[in-house]
Order: sequence, then C-alpha cells, then structure tokens
Amino acid sequence: MELEDKKKYGDPKKYDPSFKGPIQNRGCTDIVCCILFIIAVLGYIAVGILAWSQGDPRKVIYPTNSRGEFCGQAGSELEKKRLLFYFNIMKCASPMVLLSFQCPTTQMCVENCPDKFMTLVNALKNGKDFEYYKTFCKDGVTANMAATAILKDGLCPPMLIPSKPFTRRCFPSLGLKGGIITVGNSTTFDDGQGKTDRPAKDLVDGIKNATVVIEARQVVIKIFEDYTHSWYWILIGLVIAMLVSLLFIVLMRFLASVMIWFIIIAVILVIGYGIFHCYMEYAHLKGEPGANVTLQELGFQADFSVYLQVRQTWLAFMIILAIVEVIIILLLIFLRKRILIAIALIKEASRAIRHIMCSLFYPLFTFLLLAIVIAYWAVTAVFLSTSNEPIYKVMNESACAHSAETCDPANYSMSQMKKDCADSECLFAFYGGETVYHKYLIGLQFYNVFLFFWCANFVTALGQMTLAGAFASYYWAAVKPDHIPSFPVFSSMGRSLRYHTGSLAFGSLILSIIQVIRVLLEYLEHRLNGAKNKCATFMFKCLKCCFWCLEKFIKFLNRNAYIMVAIYGKNFCASASAAFSLIMRNVIRVAVVDKVTDFLLFLGKLLIVGIVGVFAFFFFSGRVKAFENTAPNLHYYWVPILTVAIGSYLIAHGFFSVYAMCVDTLFLCFCEDLERNDGSAERPYYMSSTLREILWKDKTEDPSVSPAPQQQDEHGELKKPPADEKDEA
Repeated sequence: MELEDKKKYGDPKKYDPSFKGPIQNRGCTDIVCCILFIIAVLGYIAVGILAWSQGDPRKVIYPTNSRGEFCGQAGSELEKKRLLFYFNIMKCASPMVLLSFQCPTTQMCVENCPDKFMTLVNALKNGKDFEYYKTFCKDGVTANMAATAILKDGLCPPMLIPSKPFTRRCFPSLGLKGGIITVGNSTTFDDGQGKTDRPAKDLVDGIKNATVVIEARQVVIKIFEDYTHSWYWILIGLVIAMLVSLLFIVLMRFLASVMIWFIIIAVILVIGYGIFHCYMEYAHLKGEPGANVTLQELGFQADFSVYLQVRQTWLAFMIILAIVEVIIILLLIFLRKRILIAIALIKEASRAIRHIMCSLFYPLFTFLLLAIVIAYWAVTAVFLSTSNEPIYKVMNESACAHSAETCDPANYSMSQMKKDCADSECLFAFYGGETVYHKYLIGLQFYNVFLFFWCANFVTALGQMTLAGAFASYYWAAVKPDHIPSFPVFSSMGRSLRYHTGSLAFGSLILSIIQVIRVLLEYLEHRLNGAKNKCATFMFKCLKCCFWCLEKFIKFLNRNAYIMVAIYGKNFCASASAAFSLIMRNVIRVAVVDKVTDFLLFLGKLLIVGIVGVFAFFFFSGRVKAFENTAPNLHYYWVPILTVAIGSYLIAHGFFSVYAMCVDTLFLCFCEDLERNDGSAERPYYMSSTLREILWKDKTEDPSVSPAPQQQDEHGELKKPPADEKDEA
C-alpha cells in the first residue's frame, strides 16, 4: 500500500554517476515572467518619479490656512507662525464639516493663541487692545475702519476667546466649574455679534467636530514626532537585537544542543517573569482611583498609556501569557522525543554552517534590500497621498446658490459668485484634483502596494534560493570540506540572478497576488463593518481563513521549489512539482523535520524579542530611575517599544532563517540521496552517519550493514571510496 501511495507522487530519483550537486551548465528559466518583472519594476520607478514631482509631504506635517499656505514652514513668511487660528470655532459645529472635512470659517496662521476675552467692537475703543487684536486679523486692517466693514469683509474675527494650542491648532481652553462648562474661568462669553452672555457649552460642538476632523491626523503627527525624538534609541535597540541574534547563531555553531536547551528554558523563564510582573502591576493598582474601570467602558484611547492604569489590562496580559506558557510546556512534554531529533538535526545544520560561515552574514544583505524596498514604498506612498492640489470652496452663513462650489481665491472678490452671495468667502477646503493624474491616483496607490509585495517577496526568494544552492553544494560534496566550491554563497547568488530571475519573479508573483487579495478582503470587511450583516461577516471570515491557509501553503511550496531550482536549474513549475512529489514520498519525515524544527527556532526568536522588548519597555517607559534623564520625552512610549519589538523579531527571523533554510535543504537532499544511492561502494551515500541516524526511517534498512561500509572523516562526514578501492571491488 505504501509503495502504491509513493507511485502516485512520481518515480523515485535514479542513480546518476555524473550528478555532483548543483548543476553548473544550466539555462535561463521562466523568461516571460522575467521580462514582465523588469517591465513592472521600470513602471514602479516611473510611478515614484511621477509621485515625487507632484507630491508635497509638507501637507501632512504642517497645518494649512485658508489660503492653502503652511503654518510654521521653515524659510517662509509663516515660519514663526506655527499655530492655526479659527475665526469662529462655533462654525465647526456645522454638519458640513463632516462632509468637506474643513470648518467653514477663515483660518489663519498665528504665533500665539489668544489668552484673553475680547470683542472687535471693544478692541477698537482702545489702541493697545487693537494692536493685540490685529495679530489675529488679515493684513490691511486699521483702527480707522468701522467694525461693521471689517466684519463684512471677513478681515477679523468677531471675538477672541482664551485658547490653548493642541496639535498646532488653537482651541478654547474649556473647563468644569461646579459641573458647568467654562471657558477662561467664565461660564459665558461675548460672541461679538450682539450676544454678551452666550453659554460656554456652545463651544463644545465646534471643538468636537474640529477634533473629529483632525483626530486621525494628530495621532499620526504625534507618532511621527515620537519617531523623530526616539529614532536614535530605536536604532540602538535594533542593533542590540542584531548582535544578540548573531551571538546566538555563532554559539549554536559550536554548542547547538546546549543553546537549544538554553533557549527553551530561557523562554519559559522570561514568560514566567512576564506573568509575575503583570500580577504585581495588577495588585499595585488595587484601590487606585479609576483603576477598576473596564476596558469596554474606557473605549478607544489614542494614548495607550491610559490602559496601563487599568487593572483589567494587566489581568488580560497575565491570562494571555499564562495560556502561552501552558501551551509551550505541553508542546515540550508531548514532543520531547521529536524535539531531541530536531535538536540533533539543528546540530547537523550547524556543521554545514561551520563550513559556509559567510551564510551567517547573508541576512544582512537581505535586510539591506528589504530596507530599500520598504523605504521606496513608504516614500512613494507619502508623495502619492500628498500629490493633490489645494481645492477652494465657497463658504457662507446665509443661503447661497454657489455654496460649496469650487472657486479661485485670487479673483473671488470680483467674481459673480461674490456678487450673488455678498457674505460668502473663498476658503481652502481640502487637497484634491480633477486632472487625469488625480483621477487615476487610487490606481497608482494600488500599483505601489502590489509592487511592494512583489519586490519584497522577490528579495526573500532570492535569499532562499541563494542559501539553498550553497547548502546543497555542501551536502553533495564527496569529501567535506575539500570538495565544497569556493565562495558557495556568492556562486549560488550569481546562478540565481543570472539564470533564475524569472523563476524567482514567478514564485513571488503568485504569493504577492494572494497577499494583495488578503489586503483587499481586510479593506472590504472594514468598509462593510457599519452594515453589521452577519452573513457577510461570516463569508469574509471564511475567505480570510482560506486565503491565509493558501498563503502558508504557497510559501511552503515556493521555499522547496527554490531549493530544487537551485540544485537542478529547472523552471519554477517543474521544480515545484518535483519538490512536492519528493515531500509526499517522505511525508512522515516532513512532519518531524519541518514543524518541530520551526517550533524550536521560533522559541529562539521569541527569546530575542523578549530580551530586547523588556529592555525597551523599561527604558522608554521610564520605569528605571537610571534611564529617567536619558530616555526621550514622548507622546506615546509604546511607539518605539512596538517598533523595537517588531524589528527585533524580523532581525531574529532573518538570522534564524539561515538555520531553517539549511535544515530544509539538507532534508530534501537527504531524501534524494536515499532514492539515488543505496550505500554500496558503487553508489555510496553523501549523508553523514549522524544525519543517517537522525532521519533513517527503518533500522532494518540501515545502510551501515552494507558489505562495503563507508569511510568518514574526522567530523563524521562520509567519504567517497578511493578510485583504486572501487576498481578492486
């Protein structure tokens, strides 16, 4: 029955005396996909150039006044005027704000927010007060002008209210006094338009809508500012993660078994400490005011540090860590025998890496290429999103036929719109455009995302094929390390780029399409959340699950296909088919090798993230007194912590991927070795005795019982019998 199952997945490899490892004489593969990839990359460069010529990142960084000018821009007339002032904040309460994303009132750049109550009428009575008032008016206003004329032309605000800067905008400084809303310690204010005792609560709706409009933007700006203040320390944290990862890999080369057991024990201890720390924080907050508020009652808060003042947050962290700890311990107990096999296999991989030391540093090259791809995508995305033109709309208080129509501020005072609506103004509304470029802007953004996935996957695939070719050269060397080619990593990368760029592009294209579909599903689900359709939600969950599984399968298949391409030089489809058939003929061994080894290497990544993440938490949160004066002052200290943790995982993943790729390559080569050879003097195995003992399935078929036992070198590698011995046999 087992033989019949194997027949379904192709015939085993036959003995070929000329096969000595990765084939040198090979041709180009998947040429059509190679040409398509080159054209796509050239188009990507063209999109970047177009975006850079049209975009302006200042639109994201600086607030914009009613004339479309940037407040606080260095080198401009408004360099010292960093704050945005609203003439009448109460107009922001209009529903129009939620449609046009702009308050229908004049906005101008000022140096400081007003700090006192004052109306235009009262200011004109006192020269000193009017000089102060003029700083919040347009140019050309004089004390000789009547208040009615000034207000009619919209040159000054009707009143000034004590305000405070918030995200570079002036908002009324509201407070509570006996449960009543106050502004500037007063429950009423003079609106400058005849109402001298207007309640302060009338300002609330205006502030709410203005806040809704800028909430997402101000969070992004704060995060951006945090990065500008902490990038140096983030870089240090990532360098520490790289050094720790490199140290672990180097030590595994010499002490593989000891390091794996150290990683297992250390992960259990680190997670245990996390549980203890969460419990201590949970106990410390007992009895603190506001600490018993539930997360549901608290709702979403942009400042994540608020959640750390709630007991339920630490309880949730403690439960999650306890569950993870229990799962890891149970897996270690039930997989203890397979873990011993996986440790021995990693030890064998360490021996291969010992002979190809430059493979340890190849992830640095991959990081560099990925950093270039990510930086290009991010910069292009920013320039594309800011490549719109300023759009001006007609804003008015009374009924007007031209309300919300597009206008030109340069000649609006002489236009027919102004004549028809005397009290209207032409104000900056938003950034947009109606040209061909602006119509297809969303398409360019999609192209930017798609090429980002394609290029990133291509870089990852290049690393996998390069390492696979190098480790295959090690395995198929008759005498190790004498027969290993010089500079195996560089030779393998040269073959991959020269002959198999098309195959790399083909595999990464398939994976990119699936990833883009997953992104679209996330986007569509987010857009349909408001409908609350249970059937649609269920369908989206099922689709997301299916495509997640498909992505994992394609990654697994691509990885093994690249190994076969690196060895035999065939096209992607043929290599994928050969790899899949070979795996299915050895499916039991795959379960032991692939998943258990991945689990152990994942624990290593988890340990590095835990070490660096804990250090980053205590540093940026200021919990350690020694770092209080050194750590930067941030809006959200979770921003650098999260960045360091994610970056540490990616760095650790890059270094440990060398071991993972080595194990996978040795495994496929081992399976082929079993099919090609029988351990006799004429067809000796290339595997070492250690690897044979680890993966040999049936002890009765152990090749060590062969009448012509194989010789081994001092490292336990199998030697080919000398030529004279072969002749004598």
